[in-house]
Amino acid sequence: MRIVVATCQIDYAGRLTAHLPSAKRVLMLKADGSVLVHSDGGSYKPLNWMSPPCTVQEDLTVDGQMEWTVTSKTDDTLRIVITEVHHDSSHDLGIDPGLQKDGVEKHLQELLAEHPATLHDGLSLVRREYTTAIGPVDLMCRDSDGLHVAVEIKRRGEIDGVEQLTRYLELLNRDPLLTVKGPVRGIFAAQLIKPQARVLAEDRGITCALVDYNLLRGMDDPSERLF
Repeated sequence: MRIVVATCQIDYAGRLTAHLPSAKRVLMLKADGSVLVHSDGGSYKPLNWMSPPCTVQEDLTVDGQMEWTVTSKTDDTLRIVITEVHHDSSHDLGIDPGLQKDGVEKHLQELLAEHPATLHDGLSLVRREYTTAIGPVDLMCRDSDGLHVAVEIKRRGEIDGVEQLTRYLELLNRDPLLTVKGPVRGIFAAQLIKPQARVLAEDRGITCALVDYNLLRGMDDPSERLF
């Protein structure tokens, strides 16, 4: 990961346009190919970002300022003009073991793996913890039409969970073995889904599913398990 603290101006052009006037910000270039722009406020959410894969070209403007042009696979661009660099370092973070789910979330995954049709009629399990280059998808399922469905499970459904599932879907939909019959769909499953997360999910074509943990526990019969 490369971390640059710089005074910079940023312009985004794509599905919409956005402008960030000159200010001191943190620029993160991650090993997965993503680029994120952070300020000292706004909690965890970046001011702007480019999802992987993307390319970064570094040039000089006519007046000698450093300019980065970040281009995505969809030709969206993020133009970053840097007037002053305060810090520039690179770090090898190694392989991340992934998020360790708490007891309830882990149990939710186990129960939904046994009863995937509670999320959508005709849904059947293909595999739990389906591996991708950026982490495992909680459940990989198949619907009654044979289409693959990626399921992300949370106790509380928030925007970061929708973003996580979006990144998974971007990768999964590049796999021709998964998209023979059509694109991989996404289901965002949680005991509680916040309104903002639901709006973002629906805007991205992701289905939201509320999970009744107590009902699922009532369907669980340990005597029917092999181990």
